Amino acid sequence: MEISFGRALWRNFLGQSPDWYKLILLVFLVVNPIIFSVNPFIAGWLLVAEFIFTLAMALKCYPLLPGGLLAFEAVVIGMTSAEHVKAELASNLEVLLLLMFMVAGIYFMKQLLLFIFTRLLLSIPSKTVLSLAFCLAAAFLSAFLDALTVVAVVISVAVGFYGIYHRVASSRPGEDLQDDSHVEAHNREVLEQFRAFLRSLMMHAGVGTALGGVMTMVGEPQNLIIAKAAEWHFGEFFLRMAPVSVPVLICGLATCILVEKFRVFGYGAQLPEPVRSELHKFDEQSRKQRTRQETLRLIAQGIIGVWLIVALHLAEVGLIGLSVIILATTFSGVTDEHAIGKAFTEALPFTALLAVFFAVVAVIIDQHLFAPIITFVLQAAPDAQLTLFYLFNGLLSSISDNVFVGTVYINEAKSAMEEGIINAGQFELLAVAINTGTNLPSVATPNGQAAFLFLLTSA
Repeated sequence: MEISFGRALWRNFLGQSPDWYKLILLVFLVVNPIIFSVNPFIAGWLLVAEFIFTLAMALKCYPLLPGGLLAFEAVVIGMTSAEHVKAELASNLEVLLLLMFMVAGIYFMKQLLLFIFTRLLLSIPSKTVLSLAFCLAAAFLSAFLDALTVVAVVISVAVGFYGIYHRVASSRPGEDLQDDSHVEAHNREVLEQFRAFLRSLMMHAGVGTALGGVMTMVGEPQNLIIAKAAEWHFGEFFLRMAPVSVPVLICGLATCILVEKFRVFGYGAQLPEPVRSELHKFDEQSRKQRTRQETLRLIAQGIIGVWLIVALHLAEVGLIGLSVIILATTFSGVTDEHAIGKAFTEALPFTALLAVFFAVVAVIIDQHLFAPIITFVLQAAPDAQLTLFYLFNGLLSSISDNVFVGTVYINEAKSAMEEGIINAGQFELLAVAINTGTNLPSVATPNGQAAFLFLLTSA
């Protein structure tokens, strides 16, 4: 009976995570209090390393669970206090509101986003121009909206289109999109080319979200944290980042054109003509069947999109997101509580994870973990400081989460300014290095960007 209970408990612990992962986490939880009793500084760094490990293993288990256990333990054994965690959450309330309300608000504008990407795909015959259009559209949308939502919409468009032709090729409506066994050899070849075509478009859009997300204070959650620390408004943030973000955008778009032109790294696949023909037929049919109510809904969402862009400097970003929820549901006919609740399912798990981030940040502050690194960096020449901050941020962001890394480094840089180690002008330059460092090199791995992780884990 006891053995059975123990086995059942072990199976329930972190669900379907591998046994080796569970064992490693248990070792973490046992070792931390022992090390903390001997040397709190080493124990603090060990906790940070363990937390980064849980982020790097996001494909094995969502980091909220193991990371949350580590943060809970940190409070229990005295690495930080519940009051300090609360203070960190309170000081970053704007970011929590951004995630809770803006992401949910964009959920009710997905119909418009789907319409935009659909029109792009069917209206532009050149693959290179189409790739550029997808990259630019994703960059523009991510500068004002949530990158995760933009990627989710692109995936929806790609899967929807693939499903249309897959059903035609198989002549079996409702067939599993992964099962091509019943498809004729010719059609299977067309489907494979179509898959390659859609894969490259999704990657162009994914890179576009990173290129656009670095440019504005609402492009990524850490941007808002950095903008708040530097006391920059929307326009000032854009201008401060422009010397880095604009050349990077130009180089990113140039790369998009080059990989398509020279068909390297799996890019360059064209849309097969049989597929284009079927998609145009489907689009014509859909337009004929579109009701006046659906058309008005698209128009309303377009107007709300304009409001979103115009109103970002009028109030806190999260509150603008709340206004989008209210307006979009009002003019889309969504009045049921459960239908509204679905919009929050994408945002709240990451919002909870962000609360755990701030708990680990509280540990870093209380145990002065980054003080030696910051001291080392700030002893360098002012120009070298920018390079070092960018490199350290980029390296950590590519294996960890950029929100976590950005929060830690901007707090340390602000403390250095308040203590008179650096002046206000140097702090502002460091804020640019931290923002660009967390946003741009983080695309090196899926763990660095939530949108890329979502793309990788999407069925």
